[in-house]
Amino acid sequence: MTRRDTPTFTLADIAKHLGASLIGDPDRRVSGLATLKEAGPDQVAFLANRAYLKDLAGTRAAAVLLHPQHGEACPAARLELDNPYLGYAALSRLFDPLAGREPAGVHPSAVVAPSVTLGEGVEVGANAVIEDGVILGDEVSVGPGTVIGADAVIGAGSRLHANVTVCHGVVVGARVILHSGCVIGGDGFGFAHDGARWHKIAQLGGVVLGDDVEVGSCSSIDRGALGDTLIGNDVKIDCQVQIAHNVKIGDHSALAGCVGIAGSTTVGRHCMLGGGVGLSGHLTISDGVQVTGMSLVTNSISEPGVYSSGTGAMRNAQWRKNAVRFKQLDDIAKRLSRLEKRRDG
Repeated sequence: MTRRDTPTFTLADIAKHLGASLIGDPDRRVSGLATLKEAGPDQVAFLANRAYLKDLAGTRAAAVLLHPQHGEACPAARLELDNPYLGYAALSRLFDPLAGREPAGVHPSAVVAPSVTLGEGVEVGANAVIEDGVILGDEVSVGPGTVIGADAVIGAGSRLHANVTVCHGVVVGARVILHSGCVIGGDGFGFAHDGARWHKIAQLGGVVLGDDVEVGSCSSIDRGALGDTLIGNDVKIDCQVQIAHNVKIGDHSALAGCVGIAGSTTVGRHCMLGGGVGLSGHLTISDGVQVTGMSLVTNSISEPGVYSSGTGAMRNAQWRKNAVRFKQLDDIAKRLSRLEKRRDG
């Protein structure tokens, strides 16, 4: 992606910003960030994974951000850090095309209710709708087509991309990023059955997002049936994730794409859920739990660690044989138990 005014920095500027040790020309100017393979002579590359060591010798980058242990193999200027991936994250924000833009104010086509409170430096895009009683903190950016329901609160420095929906009464913390198409505070899946048909249960709770939360595109976080659905500080949620009513997620947890969490489940702090993980309802997941991709969790987890379920991919013929054997496991276990009793008797 290009930007109208691409910023340039000297390597000395970058080293100071990152707290890195610079070995090379401090006055060399760079204007971008790229991979080791693709970087040109005006860009910085980075090495954060040993799998890419093979690309280091041939890089054309002006400088490489890397761990000191790889410094001697670097053919270019180098910026040495103990955690180069963290340095890459910080450097990426310097070259972010959305960074440093002047807020454009409220677009003439936006519909903003008279009772809305706007902080300093707020930006509201074309055709956005902001309903009665909403509070937007300082430096909030509301993208085109976004809808913010009545009495919602959006914390300072938050960015809502195009076509986001924040429903009534939702509270969003500071520096939150909501990507296009996500829905925060839609009704939870609550219905009562009378034997013939379903009857809707009004969802009377809300959603509270902590500070520094990020929610990917087309993800849904449902409002609580009575109390609130709670998302802690610094929680990162990927695209197409479904979080049901009254779920609680602890600080600093991360959920990869297509995770589904059923109602009233509590996920602890510093948890990581891989892509496609499913959590049944009314469970409690301990702090520090990692669940690998496509796993199904149907019982609470009380100890930190790595958990998995399901089977890895294999040739179909082998899978079909294993599926048959799986159905025979209970019978095999019973037969084995009988044999052990005969042996011990």
